Amino acid sequence: MDAPVFDGNLRKNIVRVPDVISEASGITILGRTLRSFIFSTDVAIIRNTNADAIMAVYPFTPQPIISHALILASDKPVFCGIGGGTTAGQRCVEIGIDAEFQGALGVVLNQPTKNELITRVKSVLEIPIIVTVVSTEENIRERIGAGVDIFNVSGAAETPKIVRKIRELAPSFPIIATGGRSDDTIREVIELGANAVSYTPPSTSELFRPLMSKYRDVAP
Repeated sequence: MDAPVFDGNLRKNIVRVPDVISEASGITILGRTLRSFIFSTDVAIIRNTNADAIMAVYPFTPQPIISHALILASDKPVFCGIGGGTTAGQRCVEIGIDAEFQGALGVVLNQPTKNELITRVKSVLEIPIIVTVVSTEENIRERIGAGVDIFNVSGAAETPKIVRKIRELAPSFPIIATGGRSDDTIREVIELGANAVSYTPPSTSELFRPLMSKYRDVAP
């Protein structure tokens, strides 16, 4: 039986993740089973999406005020980027603690993060540590040994190969993977072993385009 649907009149125009993502097994984190992660720090998109969770990672030094704002605005679990490259050491640890205290369901460390830092963060957090993997050259076993809880695979065209490698080395280890925007590429990473999929939404200008076209058609 299909689930009943209620869209409402004003909030039915949302960013919907591809239906194919529902074929993933999901990852259960502190009682929540998550299959779809939307990769965004745009509060308007975060409030208007059917994704299961938010992957809030951005290319700047992590700032607690940004994490606070996103967690406060979101009606879904938020996974906050806390650095790991330029932002490292005790500062990274403290940003992770702050994110947990504010209500983040997990923290994300980027690829250059040293294993020693992963271990330090792991020793003080209750929520899971996600580490991004961008290459098949990553030493997966060392990362797991350091305390990684979930891998976030973001290797562009190499993503399927990376997922396959992790799954061969760690058959049951949790994997989130980017899947692109086509059903075929998303299904490929799921079939290779990704438990959840990270989806990058269209830009604000892309989302505005059909709406503005409609408004122009009815303009006097």
